[in-house]
Amino acid sequence: MDEHSLHQEHPLTRMKREAGYHAAGMVEDGMVIGLGTGSTTYYAMERLSILIDEGLRIQGVPTSFQTEMLARQLRIPLTTLDTYPELDLAIDGADQVDPSLRLIKGRGAALTREKCVAAAAQSLVIVVDASKCVDTLAAPVSLEVIPFALQPVILGVRALGGIPELRTGVRKDGPVITDNGNFILDCSFKSIGEPERLEGILTLMPGVLSCGLFCAFVEKSVVVVGGDDGCRELRL
Repeated sequence: MDEHSLHQEHPLTRMKREAGYHAAGMVEDGMVIGLGTGSTTYYAMERLSILIDEGLRIQGVPTSFQTEMLARQLRIPLTTLDTYPELDLAIDGADQVDPSLRLIKGRGAALTREKCVAAAAQSLVIVVDASKCVDTLAAPVSLEVIPFALQPVILGVRALGGIPELRTGVRKDGPVITDNGNFILDCSFKSIGEPERLEGILTLMPGVLSCGLFCAFVEKSVVVVGGDDGCRELRL
């Protein structure tokens, strides 16, 4: 991208690009890495493609069909968790991040595979723009739910004080179907005072495959925040 185009770029897009490029710079030769899903992760993959052309040797495990197709377009070599059940690093985005590095994820409907990859990685690099950093998590919490259990899970979420909404498709009639063949419930809880507790309760509901609260990975997380003055890294 030339200097004029960068000058014309929307500030939020610039923040995402800077965060993604910064994260790509943390990848070392020979690594096997997780590739998350979302707009900020795209810029990390864009930069990785350039570094691969310059000689960087890596393999990536995609967390969604969308990421897999993008990686192939960018000529990023791919592999699987079957071949590499332990990863050196994973790069992913987040809907919100709190000061303890707890996350809400799931806007891209890839939360289950993202959580599998995060668990497999030695280090988790989260790329966000500054607007995603909050004092208290409050974004809707996504649940991947098997269709058979949809109504019981809806009742369970309501019993916890949440407001569940079945995610519907764009340019498609009916609900969003995940890469695993399931539904997504977006559950509003307003301010979430005890994210770990809520994650545990939601995850244990029969029929819930995965929960969009990511609280178990804070010790191995690095959050790269793109802002007006460049990037900063957040660690515990």
